[in-house]
Amino acid sequence: MNRWGVSDRAAAIHRDALVWDMVFPLMGLGPPEQRYTPLERMAANGYDFVSLTVALDWDGVAETLTSIARERAWLLANADRYVLVETVDDVVRARREGKLAVGFHFQGTNPVDYNVDMVELYYKLGVRHMLLAYNARNAAGDGWFEPDDGGLSRFGVKLIEAMNRAGMMVDASHTGYRTTMEMFEASSDPVVFSHANPRALHDHGRNIRDDQIKACARGGGVIGLTGCSLFLGTAAASPEALADHVHYVAELVGAQHVGLGLDYVYDQLSLAASINARRAWTPPDESFAAQPQESVTYLQPEQLPKFTEILLARGYSEADVRGVLGENWLRVARRIWR
Repeated sequence: MNRWGVSDRAAAIHRDALVWDMVFPLMGLGPPEQRYTPLERMAANGYDFVSLTVALDWDGVAETLTSIARERAWLLANADRYVLVETVDDVVRARREGKLAVGFHFQGTNPVDYNVDMVELYYKLGVRHMLLAYNARNAAGDGWFEPDDGGLSRFGVKLIEAMNRAGMMVDASHTGYRTTMEMFEASSDPVVFSHANPRALHDHGRNIRDDQIKACARGGGVIGLTGCSLFLGTAAASPEALADHVHYVAELVGAQHVGLGLDYVYDQLSLAASINARRAWTPPDESFAAQPQESVTYLQPEQLPKFTEILLARGYSEADVRGVLGENWLRVARRIWR
């Protein structure tokens, strides 16, 4: 038996596949000596690319640049194990060299500080996708828990145009229903959901409706599924539950539009405290921060090979499994990144 405890076929496919996780909220969480341990675990369990959250909607330019500088410096100082991604070819090269490729993203657009010219600068610094609004209303549009969901603002349209020019993916996660639907119309490139699960399987406000999933797929986008029990709708996160969500989306729009955005939170107490300190950004009842933290669980990096085995056992073709694990994200990145 291989070290992952899965079938030899599943282990071989998982080892050979490109594994791409669109969301790892690293930020400033955890003690310094532990912050990068999850990246080591990901690399050891077949991951090839991971995107780090380096700013949220409450971060200004100074905080954002400080965060980016910290992560860039660490990655460059550890270039023997990690590759700071600038192009799609860097992902392929990192995999060939046995290294983990790393990119950046924002959860929210307030870090641009009302200046669309900041998009190009952030792209040059490694930011490859940015979601429009983190739960609450901002200058670009409404988050998912705003009661009236006013939709995409004129500034939001300009921001999307700037992202299209720069080659930065437009991300509809955490964003209000009407705002997301208008994002699909405003963008000339595919719009993605980096981390969102189908609401038909679990009726949580952060999850997305069938017509959002269909609109995303129609434009050529990918829906990254999270491994958080709060959005899976299960008592505990598991590979089986994640596979159920894959199956729902694949049946609705095709497996070519399914990916991973596992959103693995390794220091839940710190993140909950950070969000609770900014209550205007989260609703009082449904948010991650409002839950007893011992009740929220995440799919662990060590469980991903089992997820691969489950998809194969449920009859998915090797091509579809490879797509879900990472090749679907690679396809969209090749289309959008400059």
